[in-house]
Amino acid sequence: MPDPLIALIVAGLLAGITALLFWPERGLVIRWRRSRQMNERVLAEDALKQIHKSEMRGQVATLDGVAGALQISRDHTAELLARAEENGLVSNEAGVLHLTPEGRNAALHIIRAHRLWERYLADQTGFGEAQWHGQAEILEHSLPPEEVDALAAKLGYPTHDPHGDPIPDASGQYVAHGGQPLTAIALDQPAQIVHIEDEPETIYAQLVALGLYPGMTVRLVEASSKRVRFWANGDEHVLAPILATNISVVPLPETATVVVESDSETLADLKLGERGKVSAISPRCRGAERRRFMDLGILPGTVISAEMVSAGGDPTAYRIREALIALRSEQASMIQITRRLEPAA
Repeated sequence: MPDPLIALIVAGLLAGITALLFWPERGLVIRWRRSRQMNERVLAEDALKQIHKSEMRGQVATLDGVAGALQISRDHTAELLARAEENGLVSNEAGVLHLTPEGRNAALHIIRAHRLWERYLADQTGFGEAQWHGQAEILEHSLPPEEVDALAAKLGYPTHDPHGDPIPDASGQYVAHGGQPLTAIALDQPAQIVHIEDEPETIYAQLVALGLYPGMTVRLVEASSKRVRFWANGDEHVLAPILATNISVVPLPETATVVVESDSETLADLKLGERGKVSAISPRCRGAERRRFMDLGILPGTVISAEMVSAGGDPTAYRIREALIALRSEQASMIQITRRLEPAA
């Protein structure tokens, strides 16, 4: 006859294990199922994005192409696409995939969420450029349309993400950047960067390391099968043609002056006792540094005065919203200003 105490202990353990696995809302089985469902939903939405990307580039979208982009098996991809077709999101014509109007709307919602998240990460967080895309890939699937609308409103309804990709509005409309590859413009033609392709990541990292960003003005001086040479922000850059094609520009009038950011007045130009009103924070300033400036109250319209300089000449103490803040010359040079003629009080 079994010991009643042992039987009670075993029964308690079994009850505990059962509760751990199947407890409503919190059990491991329930959480595993939810996680699996979430993963399937993410893959299905990524499949729609991939088909949309192919259509926008004038490429043929196929099952194998989607499977390769999602890095999942061909069979798994076929299951995803079959469900999408059943739901009226995708059509399959002799192996060529097309988005239906409903599928295109669903894809544009995810793309909108992704690009708004990148805008948010770039402007209001300490994440570095190399992290924007990966973080947005995770976050884009978590917001319903009403929360995406709220994020757009919070950001002031931006039309483009930090790379220059257009951000669709709530109705799916967007403003194309209208650029062409840097290699396609005429030599010595002033132009403005409107888009830097962020995929593949290795190429994007090289372009970021050069300090290139949308809005920068450039002038192409050489384009051959071996190299592309151009001037941007007072510096000469040399790239392999395959890298240069990831930079899109729009030509400027021949009479346009190529703007060099370093020629603009910055906080570093102020002498003791002088004041300036912040006009912008340089696009070169990203991540934690940009977030810190904003937290300090360094925003467009803020009036800042130079108060004192350290014995070594750097850093300088600036009065910002009634507080004295020390900034190095390198930091101050990223804060663009309009000089105020009247002296500080």
